[in-house]
Amino acid sequence: MFVDLNCDMAELEEAAIEEALMPLITSANVACGGHAGSDEMMRRTVGLALQHGVAVGAHPGYPDRANFGRVEMALTPSEIAETVYAQIVRLEQVTGARLTHVKPHGALYNFAAKNPEAAAAIASGVGRWNPGVALVGLAGSAALEVWKERGFRVAAEGFAERRYEADGSLRARQFADALITDPYEAGAQAVRLVLEGRAHTVCVHSDSPGAVRTMKAVAAALAAAGITLRPLA
Repeated sequence: MFVDLNCDMAELEEAAIEEALMPLITSANVACGGHAGSDEMMRRTVGLALQHGVAVGAHPGYPDRANFGRVEMALTPSEIAETVYAQIVRLEQVTGARLTHVKPHGALYNFAAKNPEAAAAIASGVGRWNPGVALVGLAGSAALEVWKERGFRVAAEGFAERRYEADGSLRARQFADALITDPYEAGAQAVRLVLEGRAHTVCVHSDSPGAVRTMKAVAAALAAAGITLRPLA
């Protein structure tokens, strides 16, 4: 059994956390300047990924740095498509990286998970750039079905250190227990998501408290369960 282990990156000014995380993962989702990131941070993160043989994907979000892309914006579908396209192109032009996948960020990710129109807008933006990449979205969500209908390869994503609601959505970060802070609990959740067939890729966020400890525990738990890490193709 295989799974991709991914991390959202180019969101932190300090390089030390990314340097510690990169040897543990198989895919990096690189912020493209919308919710976070700069040209320098993009180049740094992609450089680290190349050193460690980690697949590189784009991580476009709402262009709202003040709220880190975690608040829904009243954008039209055409505006969503345009900002997604522009952010991906910026990452490609700045770094020259071969991008294997696109994963929306934050509020845009969660909105698309339940709103087919938003999911279609993301597909339009990505398709304008390259319809051959994989789109990463919340396991069991409407977004994955929309993207499949548009002809995209999709990867269902599970989260190791986020709690879920009964309907499969992520618990909102406004709640104190939205994050799983025990690394071993996060590892157990990652294994469960994979063994249940829910996740093709598992995420640990680089900005979560104790991200490096959590990622190490998740990687160890997956290995102990006989699950091999493999990047998104």
